Amino acid sequence: MSKSSAQLLLDANRTIAPISPLLFGGFAEHMGRCVYEGIYEPKSAHADEQGLRTDVLDALRAQKYTTIRYPGGNFLSGYNWLDGVGPKEQRPRRRELAWQSLETNQFGTNEFMGFCKAIDAAPMLGVNMGTGTIQSACDLVDYCNTPSGTYWSDLRSQHGYAAPHNVKYWCVGNEMDGPWQMGALAAHEYGVKAREAAKLMRWMDPSIETVLCGSSNDRMPTFPEWDRVALEEAWEHMDYLSIHYYAGNRENDTPSFLANSVLFEHYVDTMEGVLRYVKAKRRSKHDVYLSWDEWQVWYKGDPVQGNWTEAPHLSEEMYNLEDALVVGQWLNVFLRKSHVLKIACVAQIVNVISWIHTRGDELLKHPSYYVFELVSNHARGQALDVLVKAPRTETAQFGDVPMLDVSASYDPADGSGAIFVVNRSLTESVVTDLVWQDGRNVTMEKAWQLAGTDPKAGNTWEDPNALTAQPITAPVVKDGKATIQLPPLSFTVLTTRDA
Repeated sequence: MSKSSAQLLLDANRTIAPISPLLFGGFAEHMGRCVYEGIYEPKSAHADEQGLRTDVLDALRAQKYTTIRYPGGNFLSGYNWLDGVGPKEQRPRRRELAWQSLETNQFGTNEFMGFCKAIDAAPMLGVNMGTGTIQSACDLVDYCNTPSGTYWSDLRSQHGYAAPHNVKYWCVGNEMDGPWQMGALAAHEYGVKAREAAKLMRWMDPSIETVLCGSSNDRMPTFPEWDRVALEEAWEHMDYLSIHYYAGNRENDTPSFLANSVLFEHYVDTMEGVLRYVKAKRRSKHDVYLSWDEWQVWYKGDPVQGNWTEAPHLSEEMYNLEDALVVGQWLNVFLRKSHVLKIACVAQIVNVISWIHTRGDELLKHPSYYVFELVSNHARGQALDVLVKAPRTETAQFGDVPMLDVSASYDPADGSGAIFVVNRSLTESVVTDLVWQDGRNVTMEKAWQLAGTDPKAGNTWEDPNALTAQPITAPVVKDGKATIQLPPLSFTVLTTRDA
């Protein structure tokens, strides 16, 4: 193993933007076993009085999710929210067309609110812009947020929920540019429908914040024109533009896969450019930010059609070390782009393209779980603009890139800080100097590291703890400088505090 050297130059005065807590959100869809046998399994030995799996709740609480997006996803575009409320014995069983599964509707809006409360996360609800109407979207806001005295709020009370749910964040549809979507629309048609839906929803509750569907990904033939057209129609009625992206290593090109932060940053930069253009064209004083409300590694080819069965095993990816290091870079990009990126929801939170799996009464955590947990627990305050001086490594897709991918945070309220570093090299250890340029007297409190020698290694049911984040000795800061050796294929977190 060869060694290189690097410098990370930090300055609490050199900030990017406040870190939105909503960057650490999740996504739960009625797909596969995310809801049934994941979140909700009344027959499990782990089930609480609501039918929620307590082992899953504990794992999610440890990750400190701040918001959960629900109920989809492609599922949303064919979903009638009325199917999932009221007495469970009266709820219809339906063929669910998005994933060709059988939906029992035993878990719906109110159960989801109970789940969010159990993990202390804010609900983020989607309204159906496919087969649904602008009236049904408005009615759902009424059902959830009106205290009492209307047909829909009184119906909620009859269902056993007298207090309003006070849902603040609302997705106005899902991936409506996709031909796979039920009720897919052209950009102009969607923009008009979304504008009118959001208008009614805001009239019902002016306190809500709304998310407009953007392009499903940057490979769509209409990207980014779709976003421009839809935004020009709905700009003043929206607070966020949704972006989605799934990463993969289908070419088995690990060096390029481990440089995906280049792609992620370019995607955000492009979408920020669209936002600036539309705001300027409309001569608007209103701001719209980005909501990256589906993101994850997803490429290993599990089935996505359920053959009309209940809770089929769909897209249950087994994640490895290289996947976890890509997740670490994704989170670093979230911090580095925190001036425009305000919401992010990893897809999904259990079983389906998730780093948590259940099997019977067992639960397995993949390496990516620990990466997200560390960042969500320690990234606070302001994102710092870290000056990185690191050696370069060559990739086929992105040319030469820095060996280190870095982000950092600092909270002036309590003097706490955190540094997040991915060493994407497969072979080189990097001796790294951390230098505080602002003259603060800093102590290093704790350090953790997830590292391995095989990028394809992961956790299994037989060996569930093969790759976890381990505490390591925190380097000593002397005269504003500390040194740490970062092994190849590693993710390292260092926490600091003003002395």
